[in-house]
Amino acid sequence: MNFTILADEVEQVVEEASKSGMASLFDNFIDKLIPDLWSFLVELLALIVLIVVFLIFGYKPIKKMLNKRQDHIEENINAAEENNRISEINKTESEKLILDSKKEANQIIEEAKQKAVMESEAILAETNDEIKLLKKQADEEIKQKEADSKEEIRKEMVDVALTASSELLGRSLTDQDSAKLVNDFIDDMEKDNKDE
Repeated sequence: MNFTILADEVEQVVEEASKSGMASLFDNFIDKLIPDLWSFLVELLALIVLIVVFLIFGYKPIKKMLNKRQDHIEENINAAEENNRISEINKTESEKLILDSKKEANQIIEEAKQKAVMESEAILAETNDEIKLLKKQADEEIKQKEADSKEEIRKEMVDVALTASSELLGRSLTDQDSAKLVNDFIDDMEKDNKDE
């Protein structure tokens, strides 16, 4: 389509509208669009009063309530973050205390084991010492009793030998003769005991 043809058609429509009373319609539209000054001022004043009333009774309380709510939410967020931080610190401290407690318990157990081993070794050593002492005392007592028994047997043998030699010889022996006979007799007896 050609622009010149379109422009010609628009001009024709405008001419027909002006002829048929459309001009009065455009004039009425402009009058309604821009009213008279007094009604415009009254409507403007009513709008301003409405805005002021809204600001006083609506906007400020709503803004105050929203600010209060925002502060409350921020406080809750801050409190939650602080609680999280504190719980992390407590968790770390708890884990450290648990590890320290385990280490201390293991150390106490090890010390108790070592103490038990040392005490058992000390008791064993003391018992061994007592056993050695008792054995030594028993050996000494046995040796003493053996020596006493030998001495007693020797005395009896001497008495028997003296009595027998006096009866055999029919005379009394001197102390030297008696001692020699007894010693010879005892030595012979000891040799016989050793051989057996």
